[in-house]
Amino acid sequence: MSYIQFDKKHLTNLGFALRKEFVRTNRSGSYASSTVIGCNTRKYHGLLVVPQSKLGGGNHVLLSSLDLTVMQNGASFNLAIHKYKGGEYNPKGHKYMREYRADPIPKIIYRVGGVVLSVESIFSDKNASMFLKYTLLEAKSKTTFRIKPLLAFRNIHDLTQANSEAITSYKKVENGFKMQLYKDYTPLYLQFSKAVEYIHHPEWYKDFEYMKEIKRGYDGHEDLLAPGDFEFTIKKGESVILQASIEEGTPNSFSRQFGQQLKKRVPRDGFKNNLTNAAQQFLIEQDGKTNIAAGLPWKGSCGRDTFIALPGLMMAIGDEKKFIDILDTWVEKQKDGFFPNKSEEEKIDFYSADTSLWFFWTLQKYIASTNKAQMVWKKYAKPMLDVIEAYQKGNTELGIHMHSNGLIYTSKENIPLSWMDAILFGKAVTPRAGYAVEINALWYNAIAFYQSLEKEFGKETQNKTLNLELEKVGKSFLETFTDIKHNYLADYTDGENKSWDVRPNMLIAASLPYTPFGDEMRKSIFDVVKQELLTPRGIRSLSPKNPKYKSKYEGNIETRDNSYHNGAVWPWLLISYADLMTHLYGRGAISEIQTIVQRFEEEMTEHGIGSISELYNGDPPYEGKGGVSQAWSVAAIISLLYQVENNNNKTSQI
Repeated sequence: MSYIQFDKKHLTNLGFALRKEFVRTNRSGSYASSTVIGCNTRKYHGLLVVPQSKLGGGNHVLLSSLDLTVMQNGASFNLAIHKYKGGEYNPKGHKYMREYRADPIPKIIYRVGGVVLSVESIFSDKNASMFLKYTLLEAKSKTTFRIKPLLAFRNIHDLTQANSEAITSYKKVENGFKMQLYKDYTPLYLQFSKAVEYIHHPEWYKDFEYMKEIKRGYDGHEDLLAPGDFEFTIKKGESVILQASIEEGTPNSFSRQFGQQLKKRVPRDGFKNNLTNAAQQFLIEQDGKTNIAAGLPWKGSCGRDTFIALPGLMMAIGDEKKFIDILDTWVEKQKDGFFPNKSEEEKIDFYSADTSLWFFWTLQKYIASTNKAQMVWKKYAKPMLDVIEAYQKGNTELGIHMHSNGLIYTSKENIPLSWMDAILFGKAVTPRAGYAVEINALWYNAIAFYQSLEKEFGKETQNKTLNLELEKVGKSFLETFTDIKHNYLADYTDGENKSWDVRPNMLIAASLPYTPFGDEMRKSIFDVVKQELLTPRGIRSLSPKNPKYKSKYEGNIETRDNSYHNGAVWPWLLISYADLMTHLYGRGAISEIQTIVQRFEEEMTEHGIGSISELYNGDPPYEGKGGVSQAWSVAAIISLLYQVENNNNKTSQI
């Protein structure tokens, strides 16, 4: 029995099946994603979604779906399922599904009368090529398969409508065709491992409905082009492989390629292997650079997410070289001492006051895993010093200023500069302009870490400015974020008013290797967080005791953004929780960390199957929300899992 498996009663229950999504990627940045029954519920779903270099580099849906019809004894059975405007499902092929397995690759078993067949899918690990393997397991008479592709050729954030600009002609290639609906797109090749008949009769199918987009308050209706049908007879025991790609393939090699790709896959036969498999899916290798996708299927490259996720992901992948390659990719993006927060589709965004400071934390995690402090100093001393000097100097354009008290003051009109960065109607949903607690704790940690490396590996004459700065920052931090009335830290202050909202930002501050306060305050913060913010799915972004608390992340953009950092639960914050608990209790923390990890195992069959979601609702049953597979969420559970397995305070070797 497969670790991730759904049977007939699950697959024929639309209320159940449409909540289960999968996403499969490869190193080119391409992906395939849908529900387990193949009914697309998002505009981000598709069987071949590929970056388009001539269109800004972002992902575009080329092939939306493939409708399979089984023909036998004059009868036809369409195994596909689509939802149309008005709520109609047509066809209803899910009623023929008997089983869905995900180990090591997705496999669906169908039964239509006396016909039993399977459909398996796998990506090439590097090229933008998807293979689908159709196998006829049982049949009592002549059987013919008809496959109808549905094409989109549009950006993942957009929708397409029937139009006269689409190029509906095709070019014949070996055992298939080549089509390119619009200029500047890469062509789409559909080819089979055996000769097939293709009947070209292009037609627009209208008003497909993506229910999750509508629930999110967006337009959710689209037209797709069906260029024609492929038909072929298939014998009992025979397998026919279809390759969907942006490059022309060699059909007689498809079977061999499918087998080779299958051998490379990490088994998905247990919790840990599913996390390892999920971790690998975030890696992107393009133009000689290695990077991480922050979230699947729609979130691109983000500096903050990369620095936070990188240590945990590399534990599972076990490739120290890739760790360094990814860091170096971001070091090359550094400008005037700052790291960009977002870098996707030719757009670089430096509006973040904490991203550059997380770089130091990532290096600290690397040293804790490898003991290579001297190498870190030799390789990254300059970019670290560049960051520190940039913060000392400040940047008016980015809204980052170091005041005379040594603290970092951040303020940019209508632009949130911390990780709580939701913007609604042009304004920050959680405005935290001023001295933010985690930003200044990260600032203190960065100076202290740099100073410790410089003392051990640097010149005899240390940077006296940094020494003085650390002392000043520590003193000012305590004056700014503590008082005798509260047993925890203020979240932020604009210099006049202080926010004492119970948020997880003080947890980040208390979990860092270097803090300006002692264990008594750390313990007090930990107790408050455990009592008010800890849930089985992570850490709440705001205490339920607060009148601003909103537990459900759902509905339109306004209701979702109001919950995003005002009650929604974030798994990635469990890294800080476990770090702080381990600092306070040593091996005594292992039992609770193990419990936290075990609670996530049931998530392998929820929301994004085989992975961990971006966030969760703040109250039971803590439903998964946002991206179905998030890099720093997966990294968090991996970090905790490896800590439990090692049963000590050190993380596993990268």
